[in-house]
Parts: sequence; C-alpha cells; structure tokens
Amino acid sequence: MRILLLASAFNSLTQRVHAELRDLGHPVGVELALGDDEDLTAAVRRHVPDLVIAPMLTTAVPEEVWSAYPCLIVHPGPPGDRGPSSLDRAVQAGLDRWGVTVLQAVAEMDAGPVWASADFAIPPDVGKSDLYRGELSDAALRAVLLAVERFASGTCTPLMPATHTWQPYLSQEERRIDWHRDPTETVLRKLRAADSQPGVLDTFLGEEWYLHGGHPEDQLRGTPGEILATHHGAICRATTDGAVWIPELRPRRKPGSPPTFKLPATVAYQQRGAVTCAAPPRGREQPPTTRTRQPSCGTYSDITYEETGTVGFIRFRFPGGAMSTDQCRRLLETYRHALTRPVDVLVLGGSRDFFSNGIHLNVIEAAADPAAESLANIEAIDDLVAEILTTTDRLVVAALPGNAAAGGAMLALAADEVWCRRGAVLNPHYRLMGLYGSEFWTYTLPRRVGAAVAARLTEDALPLTAPAAEALGLVDRVVDCAPSEFAAEITRMADRLARSPGLPARLGAKKAARERDEAVRPLSAYRADELARMRAVFDDPDAPYHALRSAFVRKRRPNETPRHLRTECPNGD
Repeated sequence: MRILLLASAFNSLTQRVHAELRDLGHPVGVELALGDDEDLTAAVRRHVPDLVIAPMLTTAVPEEVWSAYPCLIVHPGPPGDRGPSSLDRAVQAGLDRWGVTVLQAVAEMDAGPVWASADFAIPPDVGKSDLYRGELSDAALRAVLLAVERFASGTCTPLMPATHTWQPYLSQEERRIDWHRDPTETVLRKLRAADSQPGVLDTFLGEEWYLHGGHPEDQLRGTPGEILATHHGAICRATTDGAVWIPELRPRRKPGSPPTFKLPATVAYQQRGAVTCAAPPRGREQPPTTRTRQPSCGTYSDITYEETGTVGFIRFRFPGGAMSTDQCRRLLETYRHALTRPVDVLVLGGSRDFFSNGIHLNVIEAAADPAAESLANIEAIDDLVAEILTTTDRLVVAALPGNAAAGGAMLALAADEVWCRRGAVLNPHYRLMGLYGSEFWTYTLPRRVGAAVAARLTEDALPLTAPAAEALGLVDRVVDCAPSEFAAEITRMADRLARSPGLPARLGAKKAARERDEAVRPLSAYRADELARMRAVFDDPDAPYHALRSAFVRKRRPNETPRHLRTECPNGD
C-alpha cells in the first residue's frame, strides 16, 4: 500500500513507523504538519495515499484529509482516553501500566473508532521520554502493524470504545514542585513526567527555569529546595525527605528574546551569570570502579564502570543521547581505566534508551565560540573512537539499548561487535546537519557494508530498524527483548562471549587485521581527512551547519517537508 505519514515532526516514533513499514515493503512518504491546513491538504492529495497514519501529531487533521482518505491516529493512551497530555499524566500519577491506541480520525480529537490497541508496563524509575522511545514505542508498533493488517484485509470494522475520558493539557500549575511539602517520590514523578518537554517551571538562584529530568540521591541531605552539590553537569537539590539530581535546565524565555534551550544544569546557570552553591569539597575524581560514588559527591553519575567475571561494563546515560566535550573526555578516561583491568570483553553502552547521537549541539550553540567548541567536541569523540579501534588485547562490544545517530552510530561501529535492541532506530548519516562527519566513519562504515552501501546510507539519510541494519552488516546481533530486560540479556551474552573457547584466536586475528589495515592506510590519515572537511565547515560562518544547528536546538520548524522524506510515495512530488 502507498502509506503517507503525517507528523508534527520526524521524531523517534515517526522514524520507527517509517522504517518498519518500509521493511515490510510499503512505499512510505512523510508530510510534516507545519501549520497551514490548505498546504497540508494539497500535499496529501499529491501523494494519493491508500492510507494515512499520524504517529505523532499535535494538531487536528484537516477535515478535507480525514473525510477523503482513511486516516489513523496513534494516541499515547488506552482506548477511550483523550487529551494532549496522556503519557505525562500517566507518569506523574505513578501508574504501572498504560496503553497506546490506533484510532480513526474524526471531527473530535481522539474520539474516533479504534482499529487496534496495545498496553505496556511503566517501570517505576523511568522518565516520560525514555518510556516513549521504549515501552510505548514497542506497543505502538504492535498496534500500528495490526491496524495496517486489519485495514488491508478489508474485512475489519473499527469499534468505538465503551466510554471516553477527556483529560486537559497538564499545566505548569499541576506540575509545580512544592519543595517544602513534596516528598522525593512526588518530586521525581513530576520531573520525569516533563523530562524532555516541557520541563517543570521553578524559581531559584534569582531566575525562572524549566527543570528537565530527575534522579534520586541516596546520601546528601539539606534544607528543602537548597542546592547541595554539583556533579557532572547536574545539580542536587534537597527535598523534604532526601534529594534529587537534575541534569538539565532551560531558562524561561523572556518577552522579545529568542527561544531558549536545554543545557547541562551547571552550564545553564553559568551562562546566566547565576551564583552557584558551595559544592562539597573533593579532590580530583578517579574513574569509577563501581556504581558507588564517594559520599561527598553523592550517588549520581552519568558514567559508571562495573565488572562481572571477566567482562567490564562501561555504562553511560546522557540526556538526549548528546555527548559534550567534557562527557567524551570523561568517557575516554573511564575507558582507559577499564583497559587496566583484567577483563577479556568490554561492553560499551547504557542500560536503556539512547546509545549516542554524537556531539552535543546545545552545548556548542551556547559556547562563546561555537566553531571552536564544535572542533573540540569532534576531537574529543575522535579520541575515544581511536582508543576503541586500537584496542587489540580484548574484544569490545557496543550495546545499543536504543537509538543511535550520526557520530553516535559511527562510535558503535568502532567496536568489534554491535548488539542492538530490536526496537532501536539507527541514523548512520550526518548530511541533515550539513556535516561531512568524523569518528573515523570513512574507515569503519565501508569496512562493514562496502563503499556503495556506505555512500547510499549517508546520502539517503533515512532511518533504519535494527533488523535492517543487521541485514546490511551494521549490526551483528539483534536482541529481541523489552527495554527493561536489555541490560540483563547483554550481561548473559557478554559472559558467554568471554567464556568462548575461540576467544584467544579471535583476539590474535583482530590484532593482525589492525596491523594490516594500518599498513595500508593509518588511522591518522582517515582522521586528518575527515577533520579537514569538518574544520572547513566549522570555520565558515556561512556554512549551512550553523543555521541548521541553531534551528535544531531551538526547535524551529522547517518551512517545508524535507524532500528526502517525501520521495518514497510514488505519486509524491
């Protein structure tokens, strides 16, 4: 069938639906709903779709569209649930199960007959955006594929739910944290229900901020609302019965000023000239050997190192998957620490959600010299990739619990094996940000998929499912499990790899291959060529990268749907 996706943005769920439907052989096009109903209606007519699906739409489908074409809406709530903040409310209420519904568009929002639905568990310690990309995404795909199958059969009639419940937009008043009354559990639920957007509006240090994300603190205590410590870019604030870590802040936009954007918390308030607290004194931190932090630092860390038998696990969790210069350097320091340990296998990756999306565009945009910070960030991630590529005395596994893109996808390719959760989406390209790319991709990508496929992937700039990536050779193993099961499954797989009798021979072959490749063309040559192209872009104030970066971090809508997203529907212009 010719399927057209309508979306407010080409977000993670829209990308996954797009890639999954393409894997099934459907021609799929995309049109972004950019505010003009007449333009959107005309665009849909040009595509002449058999079916329209809206995976993520924040506005109503024009009547001229849903009355002329079958149009299915993916709603992040169970059958009968209606409203714009369904998932936010489920997380803030502390529910343990929720659902997703595929319903037909009608005049009233979320009120149409249901084609399919699926439910999912809500882990108690997971934020809304992680849940959206994980459990909800898995459930949504099950429901979408079932709805498409039912629609294609021509024999299924969608059914109206027995009841409808409308819940209004979750306002900042309902999200507000009362630091002198709310216990830690309540504070965390509010933070997690707004972690990516819209954030929780709060006032401290003489400024109004949106707080993004929250993690519990097990040791530090203080006066409710007080900033107790800073660590790895996050701030720790006391609650009535404990404390929480907040990794990111966004200043409230002032009238007449440009849109603000999220930054690591300490960077954000330094940008505003706010005065920080006196954080607990500590000496230079060493790379962690376990999850436990020193009491003076609290128990939060975005990078940890653990060992199980002869396997070392370097785990990291960076908001939005972006890796700043500082984060790359600390990750490299931890990796080098792991190389001193008596382990045969190193596993690199978090327990769930993003693997990596490459350089931190928000931090770059906020820098006094974005060109210089862009180069510093690229150099830092290149240093990490070089260290992985030249590790020849043990196997390195990149474990992808969730999505990876641009330099983050290429970072994974530096490992000997790439293990990817089935629900992850990969975007192994840089073109949409106006960049040539680095991370030694000109060595690692053709080595895995060949020069022709490498060129197609980087030029097409389309998302891939994990199974499609496996078929191309980008991924070695697809792990079919729930998001919450990934870490345990990877631990079992890594243990089997470390115990395999062929490991010594494989390490010998790895070392010989690296020496042969180095003799043909040294890694330094790949790096120099890539960086020369990147530096030329960074240093050119008129290069598209700078405007694209600014638009990305400030979430500016494009003027039109990118052409590469339209072209798969045969009738699309």
